[in-house]
Amino acid sequence: MSEKSSKFNPAVLPAEFMKRFEHKESSELRHFLYPGQIFVTRDPITISTILGSCAAVCLWDRHRKAGGMNHYLLPEGPNEGSNRLRYGNIANPELLQGVLALGCEVRFLQAKLFGGSSAFSADPSQSVGSRNVELAEEFLHSAGISIVERDISGKRGRRLAFQIFDGATAIKNFDQV
Repeated sequence: MSEKSSKFNPAVLPAEFMKRFEHKESSELRHFLYPGQIFVTRDPITISTILGSCAAVCLWDRHRKAGGMNHYLLPEGPNEGSNRLRYGNIANPELLQGVLALGCEVRFLQAKLFGGSSAFSADPSQSVGSRNVELAEEFLHSAGISIVERDISGKRGRRLAFQIFDGATAIKNFDQV
């Protein structure tokens, strides 16, 4: 592949193609999160996803041992429609609402923020990835939730795994996006 060729970006693939990237090495309970989805649970499972310029916010309540994750593509979009969770301005409040509905409390929530690569942007600070991350940071700050971990920006995609039973995350960076 020449240097001028496009790089592979798994975050833009439709859901039917994303199944190829699901991590299936262990027998533990897992849930794969596609772009435009949110998943919250009290069950001791691992939520995983693949991120490029998309962002994922993980929320975890250390006292309830419950939490969830979102995966959004763009910072802002319409409040209505079947694809509304693809937008951070909708996905972040929905994730918070979901974990609060599990009995979690804001004062015990920890946030982890991932994604936001800018492999194709001439100005990384103005890229979709940077704007996705900035929106998440502003939302979490305004909600009074501390960000305890982040793996953001750069020029690489990531595979993220978030364990609900202990709040731990694992990141695998891809050499190319």
